[in-house]
Amino acid sequence: MQEDITDSDAFIFVRGLYHSYAEGDGYKEVLHGIDLDLNEGEIVIIMGPSGSGKSTLLKLIGAQLTLQKGIIRVGGERLDGASPKRLMKIRRNMGFIFQSHHLLNSIKVVQNVQLPLAFDKSATARSSKERALEALKTVGICDQAEKYPSHLSGGQRQRVAIARALIRAPKIVLADEPTASLDQRSGREIVEIIRRMAKDLGVTVVLVTHDNRILDIADRIVSLVDGKLEKF
Repeated sequence: MQEDITDSDAFIFVRGLYHSYAEGDGYKEVLHGIDLDLNEGEIVIIMGPSGSGKSTLLKLIGAQLTLQKGIIRVGGERLDGASPKRLMKIRRNMGFIFQSHHLLNSIKVVQNVQLPLAFDKSATARSSKERALEALKTVGICDQAEKYPSHLSGGQRQRVAIARALIRAPKIVLADEPTASLDQRSGREIVEIIRRMAKDLGVTVVLVTHDNRILDIADRIVSLVDGKLEKF
């Protein structure tokens, strides 16, 4: 890869990205030369049919998949060629929101939000709880802190997931179908929280969705079709 990226000021920079999965006796290429620039504080929605590579692209930007071919730079950090230890540190500075909330029903809401601080040596039990309560306050659900996730509605659980994504004050939040399991009202509430988070906190949001009802929150919409990027 010969492209010089030093002149680009994009907060997230993707060039010449290809990715394949094993299928049968061969491989299926799901991303075909993706080029994408994302700016700091921008909300970008990635759309496309099932199997188009949306979630794969999101996971590659989030250092959750091994990069096979191409360049990804996130906030000045190159993912291509980075050691596993370095990639882990990069992931810890991102926030992730998924369709499935991935909350632990065996512990309270506030403890779920505290989890990303478990490996933070500077965090004490008291300080991590204070930060968790502040994150829950940000998403308007601080009054549910001592409940267990199973006692919350779907929309409330997704708010908890957003609070957990915010606990480390990330500059980047990656969201994969965050409204897919929610009704229209709850889904709207969630995307309004995401919009406010991006604008008030300066967070860059990359959001994968099939939900046409939430497209208005985007600063920019891009579409993946057959592993290739199309800009609206």
